[in-house]
Amino acid sequence: MGLVVQILIGIIAGWLAGKIMRGTGYGLLGDLVLGIIGSLLGGFVFGLLGLHAYSLIGSIIVATGGAILLLYLIRYIR
Repeated sequence: MGLVVQILIGIIAGWLAGKIMRGTGYGLLGDLVLGIIGSLLGGFVFGLLGLHAYSLIGSIIVATGGAILLLYLIRYIR
């Protein structure tokens, strides 16, 4: 059940990151996949900084931060 929740949080984070990082975007499906990957990245980066999310809102914030970071890196590389 935890994996399903994590995927849903990633989808929400991808949608939010797509709205925050305006631009050409990668389409709805692309932003959602980037959100799922970004949520994993966000959890890793925030963990390195010693920050942890214990609630649903905190998890969405961490995942959105990771998705924004991933979108920024992808756009920088392009």
